[in-house]
Amino acid sequence: MQTPQPLPLTRDLVLIGGGHTHALVLHGFAMRPLPGLRITVINPDPTAPYTGMLPGHIAGHYARHDLDIDLVQLARRAGARLILGRATGIDRAAKLIHVTGRPPIAYDVAALDIGITSDLPEIAGFAQHAVAAKPLGAYARAWEGWLARVKAGAVAPQIAIIGGGVAGVELALASHHALTGHKPQITIIDGARLLPNIGPKARARLLAHLARAGIATREGVQVARIDAQTVQLPDGTELPATLVLGAAGARAQGWLRQAGLHLTEGFVTVDKHLRSVSDPDIFAVGDCAYMAHAPRPKAGVFAVRQAPVLLDNLRAALGAGRMRAYHPQRDYLKLVSLGGKRALADKWGLAPEGRWLWTLKDRIDAAFMAKFRSAIALPHPLPPAMAEGLREMLQDRPLCGGCGAKLGAQTLRAALPRITHADIDTGIGDDAAVLRTGGVQQVIATDHLRALWEDPFLMAQIAATHALGDIWAMGARPQAALASVTLPRMAPELQARTLQEVMAGALSVLGPAGAALVGGHSTMGAEMQLGFTLTGLLEGTVRRKSGAQPGDALILTKAIGTGVIMAAEMQSAAAGEDVAAALAAMLHPQARAADVLAPHAHALTDITGFGLAGHLAEMLAEGGLAAKLVLEDIPVLPGACALVAAGHASALTQANRAAVAHLLQAPDSPRAALLCDPQTAGGLLAAVPEAEMPALLAQLRAHGYPAACIGQIIKAPSPAIVAR
Repeated sequence: MQTPQPLPLTRDLVLIGGGHTHALVLHGFAMRPLPGLRITVINPDPTAPYTGMLPGHIAGHYARHDLDIDLVQLARRAGARLILGRATGIDRAAKLIHVTGRPPIAYDVAALDIGITSDLPEIAGFAQHAVAAKPLGAYARAWEGWLARVKAGAVAPQIAIIGGGVAGVELALASHHALTGHKPQITIIDGARLLPNIGPKARARLLAHLARAGIATREGVQVARIDAQTVQLPDGTELPATLVLGAAGARAQGWLRQAGLHLTEGFVTVDKHLRSVSDPDIFAVGDCAYMAHAPRPKAGVFAVRQAPVLLDNLRAALGAGRMRAYHPQRDYLKLVSLGGKRALADKWGLAPEGRWLWTLKDRIDAAFMAKFRSAIALPHPLPPAMAEGLREMLQDRPLCGGCGAKLGAQTLRAALPRITHADIDTGIGDDAAVLRTGGVQQVIATDHLRALWEDPFLMAQIAATHALGDIWAMGARPQAALASVTLPRMAPELQARTLQEVMAGALSVLGPAGAALVGGHSTMGAEMQLGFTLTGLLEGTVRRKSGAQPGDALILTKAIGTGVIMAAEMQSAAAGEDVAAALAAMLHPQARAADVLAPHAHALTDITGFGLAGHLAEMLAEGGLAAKLVLEDIPVLPGACALVAAGHASALTQANRAAVAHLLQAPDSPRAALLCDPQTAGGLLAAVPEAEMPALLAQLRAHGYPAACIGQIIKAPSPAIVAR
């Protein structure tokens, strides 16, 4: 009986932007998947901030991370691939989304939820001396830095807010509350009337709150210029301001003008089905859309309530179900934060206020965010009856990707043969085999990775960088590459799209490294797997794992922790920002590091699946040497130690620990546990003369490597790794 294969992929849905509506759509697909559908999300950042909680964050009621919708975790739950990039255009004829720094992404159906910006480029000095409230992320970072300087006495607590709508007033009151005790000077400037889109009773009460707080208001006044310390008005008045915030109105993203879609004041015009009136395969929601059938002001409530309709209509456009219309309500409850933990409500002409309304708003926001923070529902892997040892082997963890899916070192040693061949100088046991071809020395190595990230372009870049590590570690110059590609079952058109992304990712790494992609092999399987066989030319002395000398300093060029981070990501337990940092680390090529280290290293290797301790043990294999490590000096990726402390580990960690158990002397701590964490596209480990170490570190850091001296080689009667 054959094992059931995953269902083939047949259609591509691309969600451009990680706004509130798209986040809810992803949640909907996680709860009710559509078989055969490949979902792609394109967003510049691994998280998307929830604007409804911004005033509470500014006031100090919420931490910054409380605002973030983690798109990495959400995409994992929805079975979607996340492209960390910025969309810059749509080619509707070719059905391609252009993204900075990578090939275009093909789509069958696409949706836009890219929000708006509140920057004011028409005001001289705004770009240099002000920050826009939207997008939220940049403002939150600017606020945190500015507030720290105020509390340190470095700048005066003077704020100018350009824009007197509800957002501007909320942020003014929140800022005043956060600056209690610092005697802030806050001014709201609006070219027209303050609070134009709120009921008269609510408006009067909000203006009274501003007055009691001492927040100045200037209505019907434009801003002429912004300098480093002042805001200048047309009549020559200068208002002191060390922080200037743009909260006036809303502007559409500029690149939409080149997309060929019908726009209304720069926003994508959509019909009652939230579909572009000029292209039935493109939808738009949230602040970037203009609802021609029912125009409404920009408000988060509409984005949230569009989500179930968009979800159903996307499913219908992809062949499952029927379209339904979205009819926005005419009036809705507005809850306005008042700085402290109080809020004011505006609906039906009423304007109650109090702590209970803040509690209500807090509960609504918490319920919204809770939808994106539930743990991933992993299928239970164990049947009722099983062979002995199965439960222990699975450990309730999924099989890892990248080098976390390798066989253990002990298994490999038991199976690999000894090599004796006239044309082979170095065979099994080093990073690459060294071949003699005439008078030329050539190295050859192969590496193959189970996908640890669903973006084929990025995964190909990681796989190529990982494979090149063996060539660089031998001190060789990359020469040629063969690709081995396994793609999951999918329709021929999706196969072509995916293979193009894979080849583009591979070439973007192999080309700059000097390796020509000369061919390879492709096949279909249960999941994506990518590998490369590489050759390289030796133009000097070969660098081997062995050869370290007593007194050598140990230099590591990259932080460790990719194994545990990506293992936790598979269970939606790793923070998106930590995953993004791990991916960036894996993409960092080691060519420059090899150029710096190879001429000086007595021993050189790259840190991959067997972990730092496993590869260091290979350096000590010839005997008479031990290694002393300083744990605190070992660079570690953000979030890795916390994940180990929480009980996460890569599938290969236990085998790695067993392989070095007779050598390793280390405390029981998360950082020490990372010595056995399998690395994908890890850094180089070099044993270099102690006297040359400072200069080599300086060169490596100048090239952008987080390099560190992590310990030294010592003489010893038997191999050992002592970490303290």
